[in-house]
Amino acid sequence: MARNATPLKPRRQAPPPAPKPRAGARATRSAWHHRFEAWRLHHRDSAVDALRRMRATPAATAMTVLVIAIALALPAGITVLLENARAATQGWDGNAHLSVFLKRDTDSSRQQALANTWGARADVERVQVVTREQALAEFRTLSGFGEVLDALPDNPLPPLVMVFPRDTTPVALETLQKQLGEAREVDLVQLDVQWVKRLHAMLELAGRIVGALTLALALAVVLVVVNTIRLAIESRREEIVVVKIVGGTDGFVRRPFLYTGFWYGLAGGLVAVLLVQIALLWIGSPVDQLTALYESEYSLIGMGWINAGVLPLFAGLLGLMGAWLAVSRHLQDVDPHLL
Repeated sequence: MARNATPLKPRRQAPPPAPKPRAGARATRSAWHHRFEAWRLHHRDSAVDALRRMRATPAATAMTVLVIAIALALPAGITVLLENARAATQGWDGNAHLSVFLKRDTDSSRQQALANTWGARADVERVQVVTREQALAEFRTLSGFGEVLDALPDNPLPPLVMVFPRDTTPVALETLQKQLGEAREVDLVQLDVQWVKRLHAMLELAGRIVGALTLALALAVVLVVVNTIRLAIESRREEIVVVKIVGGTDGFVRRPFLYTGFWYGLAGGLVAVLLVQIALLWIGSPVDQLTALYESEYSLIGMGWINAGVLPLFAGLLGLMGAWLAVSRHLQDVDPHLL
């Protein structure tokens, strides 16, 4: 009987290949342009939502904007008036001239040559020549001592050149006085600069006061915005807690309040510009009447387009700063576990 052959063992089949792992969160992360688009849309929505909430409470919004506007209009208006004072006093050179008395033996041709030389200087606006004969005639008319002057054997008055400088600051006047006195024909250079020093000192003091007032009222604007944003955070506490629970970041929560502060500051700055312009129009007519009495063509200078545009932007930055301080401080008190 034939022996059975040993059956062959079946060959083991190779296990099927393991499926490739699915892409994780890192591989499916959104592209940068998608994230940027989401960031841009949230900024737009936050800005619109801040405006909508401000419009929903018109009385409170109007009061806050008016407080900011008045705080900004006060230093802005004083600054405009100070600039007008500086512009008006630039033409007050009647007493800011230098009286250059020449030696009595200087003839009229040399006097005119000196006047032409000094008039060509870059720091001199104009010169006026007063001869000995003109000075005597003017003195005779103004003094009333005509008979006494006729009794004199010779004209005692020296030739005079009146020099009107472009720069009427005390330092520039004293420098010009020293340079004109170096000519050998010059006997005396007379300058009454005390009133000029007093004027510039008063303008400098006024500028310092306006600067300190601006800093103080800018701080007041920041504090007003801080208090307003703090109240807004308290009124939306539950909404903030819910946003934090579902994973909202601090930047996501902070952004609408920052836009609220910026809009408050910007609106206050625009109203401040309007208040300053109304005040200038109100006092413009009396100023024109006053200058007309002094036979002057000076008219009041307004804020200008640059200053009118800078003030609202500056106010918006102050509002943004106040909102940032308020949000950074009070968002830490909002705890999602207290819901």
